[in-house]
Amino acid sequence: MGHVESLYVHPIKSLDPVAVESARIVTNGGLDCDRRYVMLDEDGEYVNGKRERAVHRIRSRIDRNAATVTLWQQGENDRQQFHLDDERAAVESWLGDAIGYPIDLARDDEGGLPDDTDASGPTVITAGTLERVASWYDDIDPEEIRRRLRPNVVIGGVEPFWEDHLYEAPGTVVPFEVGDARLHGVNPCQRCIVPTRDPDTGEPTAGFQETFVERRRNTLPEWASEAWYDHYFRLMVNTRVPELSWGERIAVGDDVSEPLPPTPAE
Repeated sequence: MGHVESLYVHPIKSLDPVAVESARIVTNGGLDCDRRYVMLDEDGEYVNGKRERAVHRIRSRIDRNAATVTLWQQGENDRQQFHLDDERAAVESWLGDAIGYPIDLARDDEGGLPDDTDASGPTVITAGTLERVASWYDDIDPEEIRRRLRPNVVIGGVEPFWEDHLYEAPGTVVPFEVGDARLHGVNPCQRCIVPTRDPDTGEPTAGFQETFVERRRNTLPEWASEAWYDHYFRLMVNTRVPELSWGERIAVGDDVSEPLPPTPAE
């Protein structure tokens, strides 16, 4: 049986995560404070690492109790602190200056603003997977791989790629338990361009995707459902949380059950 080794939320979508000891599952299955705020351009489109490399250079530190954010640019010492709601216009101005065009900061308390709205639960990976993937590269350690992949839940005490047990064929889900919460594993996460970039600078890492795809193809465990693998740039598991578990908490140290038999997706 595994356990929750570490737990992360991303209060501002695409900016730095916050390590937390526990998090409540909110409406629609997301974690409280995860992707609560999102940057939008003048057309209402997400401003994120997929579309805007400048996002990678923005550092942020969130005080969730005080509802403040401290912002600065990578490699610079000038740091500014703002209240996320009372000083929203000032936050937007700072972000706009850093990115180079006007930014609106929108808020959503009902499950946050995940990329995959069909599988909007916490994303799951194992510590062993982070270590194994880091070993594919000469100058990248497990911590940097985690920052590139941006999971919510990191599971310890299990073998690398154990999370590939948590999905089956399309149209099914794989139930499992984290503490008192029931989660449904849906699919291996299709990766975008973000993991190919240095998380501090946004500069592309030469050959990252090619190495990843080759090694993932060659090391895909026998328990992984290949039905999802039209390509091999997939890692980490997207989940849903059944309504019965909304309001439960996930905490560091919680036991993670073995996967239960797959069931039809609702």
